[in-house]
Parts: sequence; structure tokens; C-alpha cells
Amino acid sequence: MGFILLVELDFHTGANMSQLYKDDHDDWVAVCLKYLLFIFNFLFWVGGAAVMAVGIWTLIDKSDYLSLLASSTFAVSAYILIFAGGLVMITGFLGCCAVIREQRSCLSAYFSCLLLIFLIELVAGVLAYVYYQRLSEELKQHLNHTMTENYAQPGKNHITHAIDRLQQDELIRKTNLAHESLP
Repeated sequence: MGFILLVELDFHTGANMSQLYKDDHDDWVAVCLKYLLFIFNFLFWVGGAAVMAVGIWTLIDKSDYLSLLASSTFAVSAYILIFAGGLVMITGFLGCCAVIREQRSCLSAYFSCLLLIFLIELVAGVLAYVYYQRLSEELKQHLNHTMTENYAQPGKNHITHAIDRLQQDELIRKTNLAHESLP
């Protein structure tokens, strides 16, 4: 009877030791995943800030070119970049908070935002594919028409200024390409 009691005690102690090891292992994995998710969300937030910065830069630096375009596609795309960057930044921040607080409601909101971003990107990709050729042709035709009909005309100073700036930017770009190709 003493032998059976000893075996049961060893078996019971052994089970506790393996359970403790398993809990420690699971805790280590959870901590690693938590830090990886936090780093991912921080990089996601930085990416959103970069997209937003490109949208703002487009509106500020390239606003002269808006008078050359027939449609407001250029301006709308810049606003879309700003909105998308803001949404990604909010989602990244929400993800960081969800990881730190470990709350189910924060994680659900984070997942919903990620799903929304994915659906927006899917729609934007399909629209870009469908309308790319049409927009490219429309832009070329209208730009050509605007340059020939409105350049240096009275009351069209903003168009003349935009065309001059476009030509200066293109000259600078070509000059930089020529210098890069020299040995």
C-alpha cells in the first residue's frame, strides 16, 4: 500500500511539473506574440503617417497643376490618400492599445478597422485597374488642349504659371537623369 501511495504522489507531482512548464511556455509565446503585434501596429501607424504625408504634400506642392486638369481626380486622390493615411494611423493606434490593454472590445474594433481597410483597398485596386486607361487618355487629351488653347492668354495667368512650372519640373527631372547616367 505504501508503494501505491508513493507512485500516486510521484505521478501527481510530475503532472504538476509538466503543467507548470506548459504554462510558462504558453506565457512566453503570448508575450512574444504581444510584442510582435505591437511592433506590427507601430509600423502600420508609421505607414499611415507616410501615406497621409504624401497626400498632404500632393495637395500643397502640386496644387498648381490642378488648373491643368479637366476633372478633380487629382485632388480627390490626394484627399483619399489623406483619409486612408488617417484611417491606417487610427487603426495602428487602436491595435497598439488593444495589445496593451488586452480588451476584447478593443480587439474587435481593431479587427473591424482592418477589415474596412482591406475592403477599401480591394475596391480601390479594382477601380484603378478598370479606369486607369480611360483616365490616362482623358488626362493627355485635356492637358494637350489646355496647353494649346490657354497658354499666355489674358485672364489665364494661373494656367500659364502651372504650365511653366510643369516644364521647369520636367527640365529638372531630365537634367537629374542625365547626370545620373554619366560615369
